[in-house]
Amino acid sequence: MNKKSKNRYIAQTAIIAALYAALTYAQGLLLPGSTTAAVQFRVSEALNVFALFSPAAIPGLTIGCIIANLYSIGQGLPLDMIFGSVATLGATTCIWFLRNAKVFGYPLPAMLMPALWNGLIVGWEIEFFFVDGPFKSLGFLFNGGCVALGELVVMLVLGSILYYAFEKRGLKHKLFGLDPTQ
Repeated sequence: MNKKSKNRYIAQTAIIAALYAALTYAQGLLLPGSTTAAVQFRVSEALNVFALFSPAAIPGLTIGCIIANLYSIGQGLPLDMIFGSVATLGATTCIWFLRNAKVFGYPLPAMLMPALWNGLIVGWEIEFFFVDGPFKSLGFLFNGGCVALGELVVMLVLGSILYYAFEKRGLKHKLFGLDPTQ
């Protein structure tokens, strides 16, 4: 990686992290609880789409999630900073590797990754750490399903809008420096 590419990668990572954290904080201020509830609709999660266009989105979104989840510590949810960020790391890595897998020209497998990863990891976190009594599979499925539902709605609605805007307007080339033939 040459110096120009390395600088672009670092800048993209930092900008994506800042965008994710700022959007999450702003939403938390405007709609309290909407970014930390079991069924959450974090608008910032739509930025996972960036992992389709740049590997810099993987550390950017993960760092952004860590920063955004610092807010959760004040709400008694310090574990969310760890588990939510691990889920983001797994989801965005899978998105990058699945970026060329398309169903009717749409990257459906990649778009499902945030729901899958967050449903499993955050669903487990909720059932294991926040529910009194022994771990119950049914509770895990319910909590994981609630988390996955929120992720699914955000990715398939807002994420799709963002994806098509980047595709149709050529923003992926302008903002991520991709070759226009891709």
